[in-house]
Amino acid sequence: MIRERVFRLTGQEIPYSSAVTIETFKENSKSGLIKINATIHLERDSQKGIIIGKKGVKLKQIGEEARKEIERFLGARVYLKLFVRVQKNWSRDTKALRKFGY
Repeated sequence: MIRERVFRLTGQEIPYSSAVTIETFKENSKSGLIKINATIHLERDSQKGIIIGKKGVKLKQIGEEARKEIERFLGARVYLKLFVRVQKNWSRDTKALRKFGY
């Protein structure tokens, strides 16, 4: 859902060289809040600026839309924290491809 938001909100600016990994997924049974930390992996530094946007606006928009979709899917409140990491040429690295589930 996060990767889909990256595609929809960045259009042709970001090629299909992005991947998302969920670093933590914790559910608090008392409050019903689910905390998710996710990382958006990119291949080039120039893509990082596009994803983050001016003053973080684009990343915030990606996070808000993805969070709302995840909340609808899970039927619970979600706290979503996104990180952006550049991992040079990950799409050509077999270890990275396995890590990202490809």
